[in-house]
Order: sequence, then C-alpha cells, then structure tokens
Amino acid sequence: MTPIHVVGIGLDGLAGLGTKVQAIIETATLLVGSDRHLQLIPQGETPRLSLGDLNATLKAIQAHLATTPDPQVVILTSGDPLFYGLGRWLLEVFTPEQLTFHPHLSAVQLAFSRLKLPWQDAVIYSAHGRDLAGLVPLLQRGVEKIAIYTDGEANIAAISRLYQALRLPVSYCAWVCQALGSQDEVILPWDLAQPVMEPPPLHPLNLVVLLRQPQRLPLREQPVLGLGDDQFFAFGDRPSLMTKREVRVLALAELALTSSIETVWDVGAGTGSVAVEMARLAPQATIYAIEKTAIGFQLIERNRKAFGLTNLIPIQGAAPQRLSGLPQPDRVFIGGSGAQLLANLDYCWSHLKAGGRVVLAIATLEHQGQVLQWCQTHQISPQVLHVQLSRSVPLGQGHRLHPLNPVTLITLSQG
Repeated sequence: MTPIHVVGIGLDGLAGLGTKVQAIIETATLLVGSDRHLQLIPQGETPRLSLGDLNATLKAIQAHLATTPDPQVVILTSGDPLFYGLGRWLLEVFTPEQLTFHPHLSAVQLAFSRLKLPWQDAVIYSAHGRDLAGLVPLLQRGVEKIAIYTDGEANIAAISRLYQALRLPVSYCAWVCQALGSQDEVILPWDLAQPVMEPPPLHPLNLVVLLRQPQRLPLREQPVLGLGDDQFFAFGDRPSLMTKREVRVLALAELALTSSIETVWDVGAGTGSVAVEMARLAPQATIYAIEKTAIGFQLIERNRKAFGLTNLIPIQGAAPQRLSGLPQPDRVFIGGSGAQLLANLDYCWSHLKAGGRVVLAIATLEHQGQVLQWCQTHQISPQVLHVQLSRSVPLGQGHRLHPLNPVTLITLSQG
C-alpha cells in the first residue's frame, strides 16, 4: 500500500466520497489539508496538519513517514488533484510509487453539468494565482467554450474589462458558477459587455464559464472613418482574422481616395472590412471585393447589407482570373493573395489607370521580399510603411500593451 493518499473532496465533504475513500480517511495516521478542507472531516483522534507553507508541510510529512510504523498520510485537495491541483507539486517532491490519487468531480465538470453543456471541446484556463494574459489568445481565436478558474483579482469584473478592451467581433454568454456542490451553490448569469467596476458579492470559490454566441453587431453610431473591428461580421472560428482597425485606417490613407475615383478593386477581401470603409468614404465609386472562399464572400455580403452599401459589389472567385472583365481600377488594395501574390500584382499593375495606386498589406517576410524584388525588376520605387501597433488591455490593477500582428504596407503609384 502506498503511504500517501491524495484525496479530492468537494464542498459536500465526506458524504460526497465513496466508501473506499472514506475508509482510507478513517484509517489515516496523518490528515493534511487546508483549514477549509480539514473542516469538512469530523474531528477525531487522527493528527491533523494544516497545509500552509509547502516547504514546512513537506518536512512534516517526511518526518511522519520516517517515524511512524505503517504510515498512511491522507492529503485533502479540491476536486481532481491532478487538474490544476496539488498533485503536480506532490509529484515533484515524492515518487509516483509513494502516491495514490483519488479524484473527485472537478469544478469544471460540475459547472458544465449544471449548465447542461457538453464540455469535451471546452478550453480550461486557470487565472488562480496568475493574470489573465493567457485568456487573450483564447478570446481572439473565438474559442467556443471556455472555463476560467478565478481568484480575488482575476474575477468576473476583470474578465469583463479585458473582454471589453479587446473589442472583439465575437460575443459570449457568461456564468459565474459559485460554491459548486454545496448548499450555497449559485449560478449567476453575467453580461460581459456591461460596465463594471467591482463584481457583486460572490462566493470566493467560483468558476466562470463562457459560451460563444452567434454574432450580432452592436448598435451604435458609426464614425466616418475607422470602424471598430466588432462592427463587422467575421469568421466564426477566427474572429480576429481581418485587417485591424488601426491598420485599416493607415491603408485607407495610403490609398488616398478622392472624389474623382470611379473604380476600386479589393483583392483577397476576406470579411470585406477594407472594402466597406472604402465604399463609405467614396460613395461615388464602385468597390469590387474579390474573395475566393465561399464563407468570405457571404461575410462580405452580410457586411455590405449591414451598412446599406449599394456601391460595394462582392465577387467570389480566385484572382487574377476573376478580375478579367472588371472596369479598369483607379485604386487597388491587395490584402490577401497567398501563392498568387505576384500574379495578382502583375495583373493589377498592368490594368491600373494612369495616376492610380496599388496598396499591398503584407504579413510575411517572404511576401515582402517578393514584392520588393518585383518593384526592383519593374524599376518602381515603392513607399514602404512597417506597422507594429499595440493595444492596451487590463492586467490586474493596471494595464499592459498587447501587440497586434505586424503588417507592412507597400504603396505603388503610377505617374
């Protein structure tokens, strides 16, 4: 028999444990746990050790093992000790042969059971004793289900402030699941978009669950230039895959739209965010948004309708073939082309009106090098603007800068 048993226990105490585990606790020679866990076990003759300083606790357990005949140490933990629990530390200081684990239902299991949601596809993030920085990429990817272990600082209010600061084109239902498995259990629905300074009184043991919702664009007055990223319908599995607001504004400045232009091509239009901005800024012009994917084409059409733009024409198909037959452009924006980048650049440049402009948004060093080599071959002097921006996001009681992906804008002008 292994000398150390690590027992996961819920807020219902002994009543929630099986008879085998109860027998192990009854025959223990030393009972170890936090004050909260020890209070769940009726007082008896078994010596108790409060789990405070881990190094002091380790020395006390080692001394007990060395001096007690047939020792049986029981260490009480929350839920599953090998799931964001004490088990990881115990495996660092004891050998696997010394340990036996008896997991209980975790807070995540209980939370999804109460919400009646399958959770095999959920992502679990622990902000307990950590900050919320690791939650940022999960929200940016639009992960469908997220369970977040919280603490006093990384609480629902902090999660709400982070979500609002990111300005993402994705919305979530949220629940604060408190004191799960006890008589004090409460499931509190929460609106992440609501202004909040401090959360309402909550049980200190709580878990936050987020469930992504079908996208609905927020209703608010629109600026003339620089629409928020959350104002566009976006890819459900990649909501951040669009030309970001700050880069979009710079690209529009490089395009130098005027009241005299008639035709603009947006090649590799994605969600159509740049095309929408151009159509709003140049209502006299016709904007052709060319996108090869069916889902991208549908998103452009949804965004066109959302803004009521009759001068924006989505076109599904691969460039440069799909560009054939379109009116000669005054301006071209190339935001996505993949392997067809140089072929698209060749076609757009050769069909550009005199005095026109081509602006490319380049994400990789390889494509940047290809375009600059193309410019050298064609004896064209490009204007290169490297864009590396960061947005502020909450971090504890302060803020930090979270970088956006760097982009290089290359502008080519005729005449």
